[in-house]
Amino acid sequence: MSVLPDPGASRAVLLGTSRYDHLEQLPAVSNNLTALAALLSGPLSLRLPAAHVTVVENPHDPTAVIAPLRQAAAEATDTLIVYYAGHGLVDPHDALTLALPHTRPDWVETSLNYDWLRQVLLDSGAQRFVVLLDCCYAGRALGRMSASQNLADQAAVEGTFLLAASAETSPAKAPVGDTYTAFTGALLDTLRHGISGGPPLLDLETVYRHLRVTLEARALPVPQARNRNSGAQVALGRNHADLPDTPVAVGRETDHRPWPDPTSISTVTGFLTRLGAVREVSGLTQEEASRRSAGQISVGTISRLVNRDVLPTTWNTTAAYLAACGVPNDQIQQWHRTWLTLRRNAAAPRQAHSDVRAPASAEPGSAWRRLTALWRDRGH
Repeated sequence: MSVLPDPGASRAVLLGTSRYDHLEQLPAVSNNLTALAALLSGPLSLRLPAAHVTVVENPHDPTAVIAPLRQAAAEATDTLIVYYAGHGLVDPHDALTLALPHTRPDWVETSLNYDWLRQVLLDSGAQRFVVLLDCCYAGRALGRMSASQNLADQAAVEGTFLLAASAETSPAKAPVGDTYTAFTGALLDTLRHGISGGPPLLDLETVYRHLRVTLEARALPVPQARNRNSGAQVALGRNHADLPDTPVAVGRETDHRPWPDPTSISTVTGFLTRLGAVREVSGLTQEEASRRSAGQISVGTISRLVNRDVLPTTWNTTAAYLAACGVPNDQIQQWHRTWLTLRRNAAAPRQAHSDVRAPASAEPGSAWRRLTALWRDRGH
């Protein structure tokens, strides 16, 4: 079953090198990073908070990559996404290395060994990993890249879904003058526009198969993928080509929509993000949702509900909003259970703090009372 990562518990690290001292330039990589960061944070994909998306462009050395990656790996408890665009190299030991601005092809220490990156992922407490590699070995004319046939096998990490741009020994094109590299451009287009006739959620397996067909039709090398532990079920967004083009029907029993699932939410950020997506799936405007609530919630109330950053303290407004949007009653109950769980989790730290009593020595006058008792016991 496909699942959208909880944006509050997920992180993305986007790495890219567009400028090189000793390799061919890849100016489109800069555009890749900007567009992908905006997409992951926006309504067409995962809606990750901007602070949860880290972009590292043209890092001066491997440390500049590993440090932010370690931080994201430590913070992510749901899904960790790692993307790299640039030149990929294969060292004398057939290990994959990622080229940095000062990388020399014959100096291994000037590039980022993929095994270092992989070890950071293995040390993370995240449930799932997504690794996207738009990289190849540079050795041909400007605007062309080639890749090792064993790229995905070298880069595979247990517990991940790995999607690599190419596994062919023939060059994979990064056309001169194009805004994006071929692989990332196709990925961005898929997430922005969806897949006609595809599933409600764009899980990685679906995205991979669509990219293979799309790039092969353009006479471009096809991507390859490796799946570990059901990583293919992770979705990168909703299928916008699949969303109904009419508002939810008043008699919603026959209107089966791909409603956001609250059962996989573990953070307040995730709860509020999915709550906002409910109205989009319903096809209703805020004004229409307000009218369908029979006066229970105003337009302003809806706006405040989906744009807040703390959990609603009462349930009634959220329930009225979900019902007005046409969410079935059984799913509203699922939302209620998630709200109750988040509320309990938020109250637990406060309760634990209130249960910690000050030691007796900290109570007012306690030191004087002990001294008086000691003085009395000694017969004074």
